[in-house]
Amino acid sequence: MNRRVVITGIGVRAPGGSGVKAFWDLLTAGRTATRRISHFDASPFRSRIAGEVDFDAPAEGFSPREIRRMDRATQFAVACTRDAVADSGLDMSALDPHRIGVSLGSAVASATSLENEYLVMSDAGKDWLVDPGYLSPHMADYLSPGIMPAEVAWTVGAQGPVTMVSDGCTSGLDSVGYAVQLIREGTVDTVVAGASDTPISPIVVACFDAIKATTPRNDDPEHASRPFDGSRTGFVLAEGAAMFVLEEYGAAVARGAEIYAEVTGYATRCNAYHMTGLKKDGREMAEAIRVALDEARLDPTGIDYVNAHGSGTKQNDRHETAAFKRSLGDHAYRVPVSSIKSMVGHSLGAIGSIEIAASLLAIKHNVVPPTANLHTPDPECDLDYVPLTAREQRVDTVLSVGSGFGGFQSAIVLRRPEGVSA
Repeated sequence: MNRRVVITGIGVRAPGGSGVKAFWDLLTAGRTATRRISHFDASPFRSRIAGEVDFDAPAEGFSPREIRRMDRATQFAVACTRDAVADSGLDMSALDPHRIGVSLGSAVASATSLENEYLVMSDAGKDWLVDPGYLSPHMADYLSPGIMPAEVAWTVGAQGPVTMVSDGCTSGLDSVGYAVQLIREGTVDTVVAGASDTPISPIVVACFDAIKATTPRNDDPEHASRPFDGSRTGFVLAEGAAMFVLEEYGAAVARGAEIYAEVTGYATRCNAYHMTGLKKDGREMAEAIRVALDEARLDPTGIDYVNAHGSGTKQNDRHETAAFKRSLGDHAYRVPVSSIKSMVGHSLGAIGSIEIAASLLAIKHNVVPPTANLHTPDPECDLDYVPLTAREQRVDTVLSVGSGFGGFQSAIVLRRPEGVSA
């Protein structure tokens, strides 16, 4: 069995605005949402900026008990799930719950709540022997990443496969890829899939400070994320989430659903090389792209837009440029490429799903979002990286890619189905 899979619902929480419209408005305007960290006192750290989401849990409909129980990342996932289901127009209660699945990605899961609880129990680290009397009754929920997809499953009544995908910065891409496989093989008919991460906490900031992956350009937060620019100095940490409703194509058409795109190809590879290092030739990402294109039965010239990982680190942007040249051939020099991390930062495991959302909207609106802050391209990054201003053009097929610590490289192909108007 190899059933076709389409995406019919989107929910987004990203820096710069709440919801799909605010997210798309920010991207197409080329505005940046990176700023000085406000979640805690970041003055002791090397990198003190981030892409924060203005999220009001009570206004989002969460009760005090739910807020106490759910980590911030889980709240994001549930809020996006509600939006995605509403957007899809699908009545989940009318479906067989055993034919509904959940696939959620996250890199650091409930790290924010875990750290907050440790600070409370240890009196901000003053006590070596912590007092368990101050322990939250929900500490086990914060410890187990699996509680995040479970909360999503409870939200939609899913009793089919419920899975957590956590392989670093490709988690949000791989969670959707896994969901596609579940529907294709006939295990389920519908999957709520996506990713959520809220890593703006002292421990996570310190981790990236230690390896100098994040930018120290603290004096100019709005222009600090500079993918493919010769002056780039690292990525800007961020938080966010995006969730989708995926369905079997025939069922979506039968009920008259709005289809954003069909997922025609997906692949993931690992370089088995280094925890953070990347080879300059981009071979592993190129292989993931090649396999995804083969699965989609698509020639490289069929790609209208490439949504790049574009983290803004020296090695990633050069590695990615090489991968595009290796996998797309001469078409790499003609196809527009951009990185939305220049505007919303890098939300680790969530960014792959957020970039899929941007790709779906590019198809819907026939607009390629720009790479903000790209003024002086690195000579080694010599492709069409759509600097500064969004570009109106026909977009039927998008290749979106991800690269993560541990050597993970993933690619997904999204295509406007025949018969769906532009």
